[in-house]
Amino acid sequence: MTRARHVRRLPGPSLAMAVLLPLGVPEVAAQEGGSSTIRATRLTAEERIDLDGRIEESFWNRTEATGDFRQREPVEGGVPSHPTEVRVAYDRDNLYIAAILFDEPDQILARQRARDAFLFTDDRFAWVLDTFGDGRTGYHFETNAAGALSDGLITGTGGGGPGGGGGFGGVNRSWDGIWEVRTARRPDGWSAEIRIPFRTLNFVPGGGSWGINFLRSIRRNNEEILWRGYGRNEGLNRLVFAGELSGLEGVSQGIGLEAVASGIGSWRNTPGNADPTTFPRDVSLDLNYSVTPSLRASFSVNTDFAEVESDQRRVNLTRFPLRFPERRDFFLEGSSVFTFAPRSGPQPFFSRRIGIEGGQQIPIDYGLRLTGQLNGVDLGFYQMGTGDHSYAPEDALANGAEPDPAELIRFAREAFTVARARVPILEQSAIGAIYTRRTTAADADGSLPADRHTLGADLDYRTNSLFGNQNFEAEAFMVWNSNPDPAVSQTFQDLSAWGARINFPNDLWSGHVSYREFGDDYSPAVGFVARNDFRRVEPRIGWAPRPAIDWIRQVEVSVQLRNLWELGSMILEEQELQLNFIDIDFESGDNLSFEAVRTYEFLDRQFEISDGIDIVPGDYTTWEYRLRGRTTSRRPVSVRGGANLGGFWNGDRVRVDLNANFRPNPGINLETGYERNAVYLPQGDFVTNLYRLEGSWDPTPWIGVTNQFQYDDVSRVLGLFMRFRWILKPGNDLFLVYTHNWRNLESGLLDEPDDSDPMRWMDLRTLSRGASIKLNYTYRF
Repeated sequence: MTRARHVRRLPGPSLAMAVLLPLGVPEVAAQEGGSSTIRATRLTAEERIDLDGRIEESFWNRTEATGDFRQREPVEGGVPSHPTEVRVAYDRDNLYIAAILFDEPDQILARQRARDAFLFTDDRFAWVLDTFGDGRTGYHFETNAAGALSDGLITGTGGGGPGGGGGFGGVNRSWDGIWEVRTARRPDGWSAEIRIPFRTLNFVPGGGSWGINFLRSIRRNNEEILWRGYGRNEGLNRLVFAGELSGLEGVSQGIGLEAVASGIGSWRNTPGNADPTTFPRDVSLDLNYSVTPSLRASFSVNTDFAEVESDQRRVNLTRFPLRFPERRDFFLEGSSVFTFAPRSGPQPFFSRRIGIEGGQQIPIDYGLRLTGQLNGVDLGFYQMGTGDHSYAPEDALANGAEPDPAELIRFAREAFTVARARVPILEQSAIGAIYTRRTTAADADGSLPADRHTLGADLDYRTNSLFGNQNFEAEAFMVWNSNPDPAVSQTFQDLSAWGARINFPNDLWSGHVSYREFGDDYSPAVGFVARNDFRRVEPRIGWAPRPAIDWIRQVEVSVQLRNLWELGSMILEEQELQLNFIDIDFESGDNLSFEAVRTYEFLDRQFEISDGIDIVPGDYTTWEYRLRGRTTSRRPVSVRGGANLGGFWNGDRVRVDLNANFRPNPGINLETGYERNAVYLPQGDFVTNLYRLEGSWDPTPWIGVTNQFQYDDVSRVLGLFMRFRWILKPGNDLFLVYTHNWRNLESGLLDEPDDSDPMRWMDLRTLSRGASIKLNYTYRF
């Protein structure tokens, strides 16, 4: 049986654009070594699985097993050091996977237990499901011998060579599906039993076979083995190389309705506010409904994010804003469809523009989300509403006095609309469109700003058969936004951004070249833009041979050049030449790299880089040398870090960063991080320091405690985040969260603390603190 491919053939200009690209429709070459199909066995009405990881039920003996795995690393296509067997079964409601991973019991590495932990430190078993059989999007799951659960959504083709990074998307690891796994140790290795409810997955019942693939890593050997797709230019998450899962018949997703009810109780204390202590309580409700088996709608009321971790601090020594990743589950689930030309950076939609302003949480009154596929087309839609909100800036809280109402920062009620569609063309490619709208309610003075709109289109072309088996990718985009400000130029060029990029992400040779233009007033109202008014060209080429040296796995050298001109005048504003002299991957898993970077920058306006220290307009040319390294994470103690030394504007800078991980026992993780910038300029010297300490204890895969301290001497704020999570069962969670922020009084914003502040001895005073308890309960129908 051939796996069904949902490929849309478009007439007219869209098809012409794809055909004019320098490649034809690819074919996937079959790999040697056994069948690429595994058949799932249906359980009888009397058969049940006791999910204990032992694989002792008698029906497993009549279930087809696949054991034809091959190495991807260290020897492409080589015979694995230890065999692996996988079986698949199902009943009406669940898909079951059983894996036996033969190994030496005393050599198995299994230190991680936390939900969604990165399991690259351990021996792991991973699998992917391409439920639409289109080779484009799917689900990624993995576990280790400790029974940890980690999952994600696959977008694009994933994988790729060292220079290309695999291109579009890869795995969105923030998705949390409802599924279960149990593992067991055996005299000949370890085993895992997995249960995935069909209600967790989007698919078309009766739509043919699925794509499926399996991966196993044996960490002490840095060995990676796969069932299919074991070529170095392939990989687990390149779904076009997956095998076929057949035999699924008569399965049920229920009526497609899921309700997630949450109860939240909180305590908040903000000294200096008119009402410093509050006890907010609320109930939130998320309703998820499968409009079709492949298209899911979600409606959220009183959306709450009490359990979300704090952002990791960063010190910004540039003129441009920093982008922080999204962490809120409502926006992470199904977020892959909203990805737009990700390697080019126009970002017409950035979900943190909804409900977050100036680092402050804005209450979200309601949210509607629609994600999935309809007739093979990827669809995404948001309709969100935020409420009125105001807060006092930190300097308005000086001396503990009640802030003046005139000093409050106010946010009016807003509505957000986001619509996205991606239409598959050819074998692995797609064209797409996006639309956003932001509507702000009347301000205090009665003014009503006009709606702000954004329109965009993108093309994503891919093949894996260039010159027979090489990967090639091409990306193009165009975005336009409106701007109601009459002082802003209304020309299309000033309000738009466009660009193109080609990428050759392969194992030996890799490279890319990109071109983009961002208009002077390009600023999508629900997007993110760090810089405007430029034309940029950026080529890169890399070579990564595998020398015949026992202790070296791969060495890469590369050259990258970035030229950036002001859009109107064509003045060269920035040029960066990056010479990566050597990047060594050792057989042990350690890494060491060294590069030199030459930077030219033309500055046309003054900016303050530190208190009282300005960088004046002029031309600046510098060289910087960067040494980086990391030790393998399979050891109980691992370290990564680096040092930069060289010119910085009209002076010099020494930058050092160091991170150390300690994993003394399974389930215990300690991480320390330190970053220091010592800057020496004729107009003044300054130093920045950033400290981070994180610790987690996971006695089981279902219970975990997380602690995080962060401090930097730019904001002079010490932050504490503590969270206890108990997964009562998949979909039902209990969270206990405590946060506390202190300010170092050397900032001069606050008076001396009183004796009631427990941090007085450290010359700190509380800015805010709070505690929350949250219970989620999921009902599926």
